[in-house]
Amino acid sequence: MFKNAQLESVKAWLNDPANGALPLHVRIQRGIRQLILDGALGVNKPLPATRPLALSLGVSRDTVESAYSQLHAEGFIERRVGSGSFVSERTRHLPPRKRQRSGASVAQAELSQRGAAIFREGGVQNFQYPHPFAPGLAETRNFPLPIWERLERQVIKEHGTRALLHSAPQGMEVLRSSIADYLNLERGARANADRVLILTSSQQALSLCSTVLMDIGERVLVEDPMYHGAKKAIGAAGLECIPVPVDGDGMQVPAMAALAGDARALFLTPSHQFPTGTTLSLDRRLAAIEWARQQRAWIIEDDYDSEFHYEGRPTTCVQGLDAHDRTLYIGTFTKSMFPGLRIGYMVLPPQLVGPMTAARTLQDGHNPSISQLTLARFIEGGHLGAHVRTMRAVYKARRDILAELVERHLADFLAPRVPDGGMQMPCLFTRPMDERAVVAAARTVDVDLLGIGSLYARPRNDTGFLMGFAAHMPAELTAAVGRLKKVLEKMV
Repeated sequence: MFKNAQLESVKAWLNDPANGALPLHVRIQRGIRQLILDGALGVNKPLPATRPLALSLGVSRDTVESAYSQLHAEGFIERRVGSGSFVSERTRHLPPRKRQRSGASVAQAELSQRGAAIFREGGVQNFQYPHPFAPGLAETRNFPLPIWERLERQVIKEHGTRALLHSAPQGMEVLRSSIADYLNLERGARANADRVLILTSSQQALSLCSTVLMDIGERVLVEDPMYHGAKKAIGAAGLECIPVPVDGDGMQVPAMAALAGDARALFLTPSHQFPTGTTLSLDRRLAAIEWARQQRAWIIEDDYDSEFHYEGRPTTCVQGLDAHDRTLYIGTFTKSMFPGLRIGYMVLPPQLVGPMTAARTLQDGHNPSISQLTLARFIEGGHLGAHVRTMRAVYKARRDILAELVERHLADFLAPRVPDGGMQMPCLFTRPMDERAVVAAARTVDVDLLGIGSLYARPRNDTGFLMGFAAHMPAELTAAVGRLKKVLEKMV
C-alpha cells in the first residue's frame, strides 16, 4: 500500500480544482506518474491493488484500473500476473527530477549577457488593470462595441475564410491606407500606405528600431525623464542611453551635441512628453530635424496619446516637418480605442520599409487579418474620429475633476501639474516623502501610482507620481482620492 504521504499526493492531484477538466482516471494516473518521476516510488516498488486504492481514493475500481492501464502503456509500471503492479525497470534510466521544496533555492539559468540583462531589468511592468490611478489606461466602457461588432460581421461575411489566412508582414494595404489618411489629416504627417508598417505595439516598434538601426554599444539620446519601456527596449538591444534634460519647452535639444556628438538616434515624445506632459517647441523640433540631417542619425518619435489634447489644437508631428526622411513615427490604438486590439504601427522613411518589414517577420510575423480589416472600416467610416472626440471631452472633464480633488483633499501632500493633454497628471510632493514607500502603500488599497522620480536618470528632489484619470468615472476618482489620503496621512 502507498505510504500516507504518497496517498495524499495522489489525492491532491485528484482534488485539485486546476485538474477539474481531466477525467478521474487521468488525474490518478498523473499523480502516480509524478511520484515515479520524483523518485518517491523507486524501481520495482509495488503499487497498491486496484480495489483498496479505489476505496482509499473514493473512486470506482474501474477508474483505478484505467489509470494503471495507461501507466502500463506508457512504460511506467509492469503488471505481473498473480503478483500485481510494480514500478517498471525502464524508469531506472529516468533522470532525477526532485520536486522543488518550499524555500529551496532555484538554480540560476544559463543566459546570455543580453538575456541576463533583460531578466535583471524585469521587462516592462505596465499596468494591466484599471485600478485608480494607473497611468496610460483608456476608458473602455464607452467604446462603441455594437459598431465594432457590426463591422466585424461585415468583414467575415465579405471575406469568408480568406480572413482566416496570414496577413502580409507589412500589414493589409486597406488598413495602411486608412492609417496614412488619418495621420495626414489629424497629425499633419507625410504618410502613404507604402510607408506604414502594421505592428502589435509601440514596444515592438521600439525593439525593431533599436535592433535594425543601431549596433551594440552605440548611443541614443533620450529624454530625461523618459518612458521606462523605451529605456528598457534600448538597453535590451545593447545600446547606451544618453539622457538629455527636459524643461518647459521639452527636451533641451541645443544641449544634445555636447552630450553625445556621435549618437545614432534621438528618442522623443514631442507632442506630450512622458511623464512631464510638456510639448516640444517648434524651434526645438526644427533643430532636432536639422541635427538628424547633419549627423545622418534617426529620430524615433513616439506619439503615444497625441489625440487627447485639451487646450487648442495639437502641434504637427515631427515626422510631418521632416523633409529629409530621418524620422520614424510610432503610434498605436491602445489609448485611442482599447488595449486588447493589439494593433500599432510605424510610419517609416521609404528606405527603411524593406529592412523593418523583414525584421518583423522574425518576430510575430503578422497581425490578425480580421482585426485589421475591421479597424480599417472603423477608421474609414469616421467612427475612430467620433470616438476620439467623445473621449477627449470625457477625459478633459475627468482631468479637471481630479485636479480639483487633489487640491481640495491632498494639498498637504501633493501639488498637481494640470497637463494640456494626455491621460495622466503629474503630482509632486509638497513635503519630503519616500516615493517608493508611498507607491507600495497605495497598492495595498488598490491604488496604482507610477513614481516620477524612478523615471529620471539623475536623482531629483521634486519627486511625486503620475495619477491616471482617463479610465475612471468621477465617483471612482473621488473614492480613490479618499483612500490615498488615508495612506498619505499614515506616512507623515
